[in-house]
Amino acid sequence: MRKFINFVTIAAIMTAGLVATTQANQLDDLLKQVKADRVSEAKLDKKREAEFKSARSDKQALLNKAKKELVNQEARNKRLTSEYAANEIKLAQKEVELDNATGTLGEMFGVSRAAAAGAYGQIATSIVSAEFPGRGEALNRIANAKAIPSLEDLEELWFALQTEMTQSGKISKFTVEVTKLDGSKSTETITRIGTFNLVSDNGYLTYNDEVGQVQPLPKQPAGYIAGTAADFFNSNSGYSAVYVDPSRGGILSLETRKKTLEEFFHEGAEVGYAITALFIIGCLIALERMIVLGSMSSKIKAQEKNLEVPNENNPLGRLLKIYHNNKNIDAETLELKLDEGILRETPQVDRGVNLIKMFAAIAPLMGLLGTVIGMIMTFQTITLFGTGDPKIMAGDISLALVTTALGLICALPLILIHSVVAGKAKSILQKLDEQSAGLIASLAEKESK
Repeated sequence: MRKFINFVTIAAIMTAGLVATTQANQLDDLLKQVKADRVSEAKLDKKREAEFKSARSDKQALLNKAKKELVNQEARNKRLTSEYAANEIKLAQKEVELDNATGTLGEMFGVSRAAAAGAYGQIATSIVSAEFPGRGEALNRIANAKAIPSLEDLEELWFALQTEMTQSGKISKFTVEVTKLDGSKSTETITRIGTFNLVSDNGYLTYNDEVGQVQPLPKQPAGYIAGTAADFFNSNSGYSAVYVDPSRGGILSLETRKKTLEEFFHEGAEVGYAITALFIIGCLIALERMIVLGSMSSKIKAQEKNLEVPNENNPLGRLLKIYHNNKNIDAETLELKLDEGILRETPQVDRGVNLIKMFAAIAPLMGLLGTVIGMIMTFQTITLFGTGDPKIMAGDISLALVTTALGLICALPLILIHSVVAGKAKSILQKLDEQSAGLIASLAEKESK
C-alpha cells in the first residue's frame, strides 16, 4: 500500500511540472507578440502622422490658391461693374441716336404692324383663303416683327389687301380638298361668291380657318335656301338667284340652328305621335267613305236613267225593287215599306261619318293634354334646376306647344273632311227620300183614278 501511494505522488509531481513548463512557454510567446505589436503600432502611428502633415500642407496650398482666386474675382467684378455702367450710358446714347435717325420711320413701323395685324385677322378667316392659301403667313410675320419692315414685306401687305379687295367682288369656281363630317376627304369643285359663301352641288360649305380646311355645314339650312345654292352652282350662264350671307357665316350659322318641321314634330313625343295616328286613321276613314259614297252616287245616277229595271248594286235600285214587288198594295203600306228600306240603307251610307267628327273633336283635347303634361314637366324642371338656364326648360315647353299645334292641325282638316263626307252622305239619303216620295205619289195617283 505504501508503495502505491508513493507511485501516485511521483506521477502527480511529474504532471504538475509538465503543466508549469507549458504555461511558461505560452507566456514567453505572449511577451514576444506584445513586443512585436508595439513596434508595429509605433510604425503605423508614424505613418499616419506623416500623412496628416502632408495633407495639412496640401490644404494650406489650396487655401492660399482660393484666396488668390477670390482677390482676382473681386478685381474682375469691379472691372465688369464699371464696364456695365459705361455700357448702360452708351446704350442710352445709342437709343437716342436711333430715335433721331429713325425719325418718321418709327411711325411707319407702327402703322405697318397695326395694318398687318388687322389684315391678318380679316384674311385668315376669309373664304378667299380657301382658294388662295398661305396669305396670312407674311402678314403674321410683319405684325410680330421687331424691326422696320422691308420693302418686300410692305409689298406683301399691299398684295394681300389688294387680293382680298379684288376677290370680294368676284364669283370664282375652283377645285379644293373638302373634308367630310366623318373625316374622309375628297377633291371637289366648288363656287366662291365673293367673300360671302362657298357653295357646291350639295349646298353650302364653310371654311375652317383654324385647320385651313373646307368643310360642309353640320346641317344645311332650310330646303328652299339650300336649293338655290345647288341651282346657282349648276348654272352656267344668265342670272340665278341665291341666298348670300353678308355677315360672312354668322347668319348662315344661325339658320342652320333652326329646327325643321320634322324636328318640331318629334318634340311632341308620345302625345304628338298619338295625335298623328288619330289624324291618319281619320283620313283613311274619310278616304274610304269618299270612295264608297262616290261610287254609290255614280250608281244612283245611272239607276235614275232606268227606273223601270232596278239594280240591287245601289240603294236606289233596292228601293225600286221594293216598289216593283209591292205595286198591288195601298200607298200607306208602300210608304212604310219604303221607309223601312231607307232606314236599312242609312247605316251603310252614314257609316264612319260620325267617327271622323269624333276624331276632329278628340284631337284638340289630346293637344291640350300634351300642353298640360309639358307644363307639369316644366315646373318639375324649375323645381330641380331653377330658372337660371332657360335652355333646360325648352324641351318641356316645346312639348306643350307642339302638341297643341298638332291637335289643331289634326282637327282643322278633319272637320273640313267631315263636312264633305257628311254632305255626300246627306245628298244620297236626300235623293233616296225624293225617289221614295215620288214612287208613293205615283202609286197614290193610280189609286185615285
